[in-house]
Amino acid sequence: MSRKKKARSSGNTDVVVVRQRSQTDIEGRLRKKLKKRKGLKSGSRHSEESGAAARLTSQPRDPRLGSKKKIPLVVEAQPELTTEKRYEQAEQELALLENDAQLNVLLARLDQGEKLGAGLQQYVDEKLNRIEQLMKQLGLFDGEDELEDEVSPQPARASKKSASDDELLEKFTGFDPDDFQ
Repeated sequence: MSRKKKARSSGNTDVVVVRQRSQTDIEGRLRKKLKKRKGLKSGSRHSEESGAAARLTSQPRDPRLGSKKKIPLVVEAQPELTTEKRYEQAEQELALLENDAQLNVLLARLDQGEKLGAGLQQYVDEKLNRIEQLMKQLGLFDGEDELEDEVSPQPARASKKSASDDELLEKFTGFDPDDFQ
């Protein structure tokens, strides 16, 4: 790249100075030009920040945003659960809890005398309470452990227990072992 510069002189003679620029001169001029451009672009306070945009792209997008899934405008009533279905669901949940590998390992550790951390102990307590609720719901819970803790059983409980014993007897007589195979 050559540049021609005319020199001023008093006469009619034109002196032409030709200058050859090297690559380093060009790079130096560009660096100087970029250095002058410190500060923000004009109108930058109205435009979106590039830092915030970079942060948004680094976070995982929520798949629910912009979902094209159709939403029903009329809500259909859920069918009510019959007692048989509730009983079956309770049995299934109880079977899942009894076969829970993590719970079994933690109970074995407790039997060996180990102390569990607060989180694990809370997990075990929640699962055991749920198992107790399901067993009461299914009529399988025997409250002997709790009765031993109490000093005097109340007479009202005895009448309820006899009624529940009759119901349990009816269930036992109507029991068919082939149903569980």
